[in-house]
Amino acid sequence: MKPPASSPANHLALIAMKLTITSCRCWPTLALCFLAVMAASALDIQLPPETGAFKQDPGADIANGQCLICHSVEYVTTQPVMPRTFWKAEVQKMQQKYGAPIVDAQVDTVVDYLTKNYGAWTNGTATASQPTTQQVNNQGGSGNAVQLATKYGCLGCHNPQTKLVGPAYKDIAAKYKNDPEALAKIDQQIHKGGSGKWGPIIMPPFAALTPAETKTLADWILSLK
Repeated sequence: MKPPASSPANHLALIAMKLTITSCRCWPTLALCFLAVMAASALDIQLPPETGAFKQDPGADIANGQCLICHSVEYVTTQPVMPRTFWKAEVQKMQQKYGAPIVDAQVDTVVDYLTKNYGAWTNGTATASQPTTQQVNNQGGSGNAVQLATKYGCLGCHNPQTKLVGPAYKDIAAKYKNDPEALAKIDQQIHKGGSGKWGPIIMPPFAALTPAETKTLADWILSLK
């Protein structure tokens, strides 16, 4: 028996049948997509308004206008007491890596503000604990190394004999006493910063130190007992 002759009407009917079958197969997927869109559009999250504000001082207007775009006041006020180098590294990280709209001309202003009001010299808290150059020399410091440590703000977080924000230098020396890679590890820590070796507090990187300066500091730290 011969199949029925093809005709335009038969051809159109076949196309219509295929479209109907395809549409039926797609309906579950289309329905799920529709429900997902409806669920997403109905989701409404309301965050509580920021009611805090930074201390009034020169630079507070920039901190309120820039820092509070992403952070709460509590995020800043609960940070450990840190020196200016830490705050500058943090501000530049937000600016350069996370796209914070802080123009270069505002960086030093906001860094000075954060350091003065929430940093290592707030209310004299760290001033008393931060050793003078003479005190460090009396505790076994080498002159050149102490000058470098003072220049780069190391003594705002470290003390040769006592833990401050970071570990005491004598404890670092004890940890690396028998490590043949001690100099390389301290060099990396100074230049790249980081956290985890001595707790969660972040040490900012000090990439500006020359290899000679880094070796002077590392040799001094490893000599302490």
